[in-house]
Amino acid sequence: SGISMQAGEGGGGLPGDNLSIRGLPARNDIYVDGVRDYGAYSRDLFNVEQVEVSKGPSSAYGGRGSSGGSVNMTSKEPRLTARNAGAVSFGTDEYRRVTMDFNQPLAPKQEGWLGETALRLNVMGTDGETPGRNEVANSSWAVAPTLAFGLGTPTRITLAAQYMTQDNVPDYGIPWVPANTNAVLAPYSNGAPPVSFDNWYGLKNYDFEDIENEMVSGKIEHDFSDAFTLRNLTRYTRTHRDSAITAPRFINANTGTLLNRQLQRREIENDIIINQTDFTAKFDTGPINHAVVTGVEFSEENQDNRNSAQTANQPPADLFNPNPGQQPLGSMPPITGIPNTAKATTIAPYLFDTLKLGEQWELNAGARFDHVEADYSSGGTNFTRTDDMLSWRAGLVYKPRENGSIYFGFGTSFNPSVDGNTGLVLSGTTNNLNNTNLDPEETRSFELGSKWDFFGERLRVGAAAFYTEKVNARTQTTTGDTVTLDGEQVVYGVEFEIQGSITKNWNVFGTYTYMESEIKQSNNASEIGAEFGNAPNHSFSLWTVHNLPWNIDVGAGANYVGERFNGQSNGATVRRAPDYVLFDAMLAYKVNKNCTLRLNVYNIADERYIDRVGGGHFVPGDGRSAIVTAELKF
Repeated sequence: SGISMQAGEGGGGLPGDNLSIRGLPARNDIYVDGVRDYGAYSRDLFNVEQVEVSKGPSSAYGGRGSSGGSVNMTSKEPRLTARNAGAVSFGTDEYRRVTMDFNQPLAPKQEGWLGETALRLNVMGTDGETPGRNEVANSSWAVAPTLAFGLGTPTRITLAAQYMTQDNVPDYGIPWVPANTNAVLAPYSNGAPPVSFDNWYGLKNYDFEDIENEMVSGKIEHDFSDAFTLRNLTRYTRTHRDSAITAPRFINANTGTLLNRQLQRREIENDIIINQTDFTAKFDTGPINHAVVTGVEFSEENQDNRNSAQTANQPPADLFNPNPGQQPLGSMPPITGIPNTAKATTIAPYLFDTLKLGEQWELNAGARFDHVEADYSSGGTNFTRTDDMLSWRAGLVYKPRENGSIYFGFGTSFNPSVDGNTGLVLSGTTNNLNNTNLDPEETRSFELGSKWDFFGERLRVGAAAFYTEKVNARTQTTTGDTVTLDGEQVVYGVEFEIQGSITKNWNVFGTYTYMESEIKQSNNASEIGAEFGNAPNHSFSLWTVHNLPWNIDVGAGANYVGERFNGQSNGATVRRAPDYVLFDAMLAYKVNKNCTLRLNVYNIADERYIDRVGGGHFVPGDGRSAIVTAELKF
């Protein structure tokens, strides 16, 4: 809970994984193994061991951004025990998916530093249509080999690679109805139109999305002793995306229901090379126990981007009855936009320390200093910007009893001009949010919470209250006026969580977030007092599984998201996405120790809802679907 999805604008923002955490954008705050994963694509979890969500400003951990929080995915790595597993899934809407996970030691233990060598190979293939959306489909395959040397020795070397390709029919959703005097549409002004949420306004065999993602990394770890470890990680990641997506736009909402099929063409390539070196030490100074992590990060991010929008080759569509089978009026147009390139180079030393002050008190503190040099070129015009920022976090933990703790934390983050909604961008004009003359926005957060374990640490419950403020937000009187750092934005609320086992056969996982957001200061008077876009006041998720006799498991859950404003921090809009609740269920049967059959049913009530919101459109959520999976171990 507290995380919302956002629809990318074809000409403005980027598609792919696009989310908000605690009401603040987090599209650029996704990490893999602690390394920023920068690229406009949808990630797959086939090679992921676990997903970690950090809430609150955390530039001290990952660098620029992370104003509302960040998401880190930990990759699967080789182990010394042979283990092979796989899963085959079939479902409604022509859904098919196969995943395989092979882990195999390659040789007996070697003398010296080599130790044992192991290989882990993960592969994935997925194909299917989107439930409840006409014509929209996704197809992808991927392979991820990882080779580890020296397992079980003081020196370990891990070499990893991942390659994924996607061939999708993309979805720009349904247009919001603008303010109008049309007798048919006027009752729906500034809202969703009265159309089937199955409607798709693109053209078959015309709209496309091709994505290629590759990742190569090497990691060296050396234990000088049980208390001192040196680690170095080097990674190169490249993501190339070529797409043509139809954006449905009203020709004139006052006079009719015809839409222009505005084709958003984009070709963008992101690559990043990064090196992290850190040193972990555990030692005592008198009665105080220390766990220190210190190191430095070097990274270079590059972006080549070109996009354009045109309507010449696409016939208009009717709002109520679009015909995806219409023939285009011409061939696929070339991208006519001016090419632009960008580079961001970062050098960042960091230091963290966890101090254990006896049995009941613990202090966590850390800081990171980022030196960011950005270069941007568009149409022969060049811009540069250099920022130096110190980010820090601190937290105090008190354990009144062995099974419980109370904590208070503080953190900061920064957002430089180059880190825009369209990726790495700079501008020399004063009315642009990516103006090179603007210092970074700064965000800080306070959090007070408590966590308790019950039933022998089988069940954990927690609660937290948080207050986050962006103290110098970018703001302008109206679009086109000079942008200044005079804005102030706040978001605050409470969160509750429960996870674990109530009994040995009954597992439960639940979270609830209540959140209020407000633009407290803005050069645009109409924004003052407004809520953030895409920041619902209420959201919760609950999932419970019960282990029955006869090797049967049953599970059920619900996910609720409250109503949200469309757009980001825009007091002028009155469009709201209604609240919704989804119900899912699961039935699993363990055939034997090597095979489990599982049935998942999603959105049981076939709720038609707005999942992702965007500036002039929204993307409906998935309709009802069912998937049967055979999980195998061998």
